[in-house]
Amino acid sequence: MAYTDIDRSSDYFNTVLYTGNATNPKAITGVGFQPDWVWIKDRDNTFNHQVHDVVRGADQGLLPNTTNAEADYNSFVSFDSDGFSVTGANGTNTNSADLVAWNWLGANGTSSNTDGSITSTVSANTTSGFSIVSYTGTGSAATIGHGLSTSPSMILVKNRSTAYSWIVYHKSLGATKNLYLDLTNAADTSSIQFNDTEPTSSVFSVGTSLATNKSGDNLIAYCFAEKKGFSKAFSYTGNGNADGSFVFCEFRPAFILVKNTSTAGTNWQIVDNKRLGYNGANNRLYTDDAAAESTTQTMDILSNGFKMRTTNNLVNASGSNYIGIAFAENPFVTSTGIPTTAR
Repeated sequence: MAYTDIDRSSDYFNTVLYTGNATNPKAITGVGFQPDWVWIKDRDNTFNHQVHDVVRGADQGLLPNTTNAEADYNSFVSFDSDGFSVTGANGTNTNSADLVAWNWLGANGTSSNTDGSITSTVSANTTSGFSIVSYTGTGSAATIGHGLSTSPSMILVKNRSTAYSWIVYHKSLGATKNLYLDLTNAADTSSIQFNDTEPTSSVFSVGTSLATNKSGDNLIAYCFAEKKGFSKAFSYTGNGNADGSFVFCEFRPAFILVKNTSTAGTNWQIVDNKRLGYNGANNRLYTDDAAAESTTQTMDILSNGFKMRTTNNLVNASGSNYIGIAFAENPFVTSTGIPTTAR
């Protein structure tokens, strides 16, 4: 079997940097594909994160750092063949500001999925292990088809109709614990979000939580199944040392999302390979905070994973547990057996 089925990770995930000019519309190109999920953050200013996807419709935004229900923020226009277009709004096209957009490829379309007890609308890419899943809550324990043909390792769920927190499932915590993408809380124990039931190759489960299954409300889930050489839902324990913990990903990361699950008051941190993108200057943003990016380094990106370079409790407190997900810039070894090198 080949080491990986994805030699060119940028065909499925890509980070694009651009400078805003407040024009309407402004086409952002260079993604390399037509994205189905776009996550945008103004790097210079205190504006909310915004996410847009093909299932909910291009104009409907959600804000990862808030509990807000979805709304048309008059900020996003369309998904295009090599990127997307935005309006002149602050947050997605702030004049003279530096912005970042993280882009994922789904199916470039939607389909109905009847695998679960609730029928869902899905845009799924089984090659890269990513799907966008829309469903309507029932208020009773239920299952929802995700379309991936393999079990998701991480799921982000947001109630689109009502202001509730983003709920996060991660395989290393299991279905009895959850985190909140918009909060700095430690992991808590509750069975009502995911019905104390691990996802399967066809469905994930929800309980009676208003955040994941409020009766009559519309909800959205972003599901990620691990793919060797492309994505890794990781966990590790911090060592409290500047020569910090190493996380083996089987690829050179292009995007890393990480959270301390043991300690309250710790942010979700995003690092990628484009915002300066070299060791000693891997800038970070926080999903739970609208603040501009921080230039304080916390980790080195390596050819086969990443290594902490700080004692900061965001990523490396002694004895603390950490979870997250990473996507590849390059696999450690290509499908033809050729190893990649560190940058």
